[in-house]
Amino acid sequence: MRILSFDIGGTLIKSAIYDEETGLSCFEEHSYPIPGKDGVLKVLRSCMDKNDFDGIGISTAGLVDEKEGQIIFCSDAIPGYTGARLKEIFESEYNKPVWLVNDVNAAALGEAYFGAGKDYDDFICLTYGTGVGGAIVINKEIYGGKSGYAGEMGHIVTHLHGKDCVCGKKGCYNEYASTRALTKRCMMLNSSFDNGKKIFSALNEGNSQVKKEVDEWIDEIIYGLINIVHIFNPPCLVLGGGIMDQEYIVSEVNKKLKTAVMQGYSDLEILKAFLGNKAGLMGAAQYTLRKMRFKKSEANN
Repeated sequence: MRILSFDIGGTLIKSAIYDEETGLSCFEEHSYPIPGKDGVLKVLRSCMDKNDFDGIGISTAGLVDEKEGQIIFCSDAIPGYTGARLKEIFESEYNKPVWLVNDVNAAALGEAYFGAGKDYDDFICLTYGTGVGGAIVINKEIYGGKSGYAGEMGHIVTHLHGKDCVCGKKGCYNEYASTRALTKRCMMLNSSFDNGKKIFSALNEGNSQVKKEVDEWIDEIIYGLINIVHIFNPPCLVLGGGIMDQEYIVSEVNKKLKTAVMQGYSDLEILKAFLGNKAGLMGAAQYTLRKMRFKKSEANN
C-alpha cells in the first residue's frame, strides 16, 4: 500500500510517499502559500491532486482528536487551525481513508519502528524545539490516556508561579527547556545569538558566558526529566529536535540525569532521535497503515 504522508508544522509542511516495499520517496518541504488553516488545506490538496495513494497519514502540530480527525487546539503558530476537521474534509473530497496523529506521537512511532527506539517496546520520546513535546510508547503503541492527549511533557510545571505559557498556565517546562528558551537566554547576552547554530558556534569557540547559559538551560532539561523518569521508570529516553544534534547536550544530559535521579532509576538509555525531520512522516505512515489493516480485518470478520 502507498500512503501519502504529511507533517504539518508552524513554518513548513513536509510531504512524502511511503511504500511498504520501497520505503519513503518524493520527499518535499512546502512553505505556507497563505497563513494558517487555509494554507494547510491548499498545500495538502495540491499534493493529493498530483499523487496516487491508498491512504493519507497526517502528523500535525496541536492537540488531536485522533478518532474524529480534528484539531482540538493549536497555538497561533497556525492561525485558525483550532477546530479544523481534516479527516472529514479530505475523506469527503478524495474518498480515501485519512488518519491524524499528533506530531510528537508520530515522531515517536517513527523512532519506535525505524529509528532509535526500534530495539525497545517501551520508551519515552521528547522533542525540544519551539516547545517541548512528549510521547509515551508502550508495546510499540502510543499511550494516549483517557482522551488521547497523554504525553504533554511540555506542560509539566517545573517552576511554580513561573513564566506565562501559551497554554494559559504558568511555570511550564516549555518556557524553560525549549530551544526557544535557550535562544531567549543567549539573546540577553548578545542579540545576534538568535539561533542554535550561532549559540553553539560561540560555545565551541570558548565563549564562557554562552557556556554558562547553555549549562543552566541543560539543568532546566534535567528538572523535567527527573519527574518523567521517576513517574515512568522507562528503559529508554529518546530525545529529538534539531538541537539534540549537538553532542555536548546529549552527553551532559546523560551525565547529569543519571546522578540526579534516585538510586535504582539510573539504569536507562538516553538516545538521540535517529530519523531527523522524516520521523513524523514515517510515523504517520505507519500509524495509517495499521489503522487501515485493522479496519480491513474488522470488515472481513
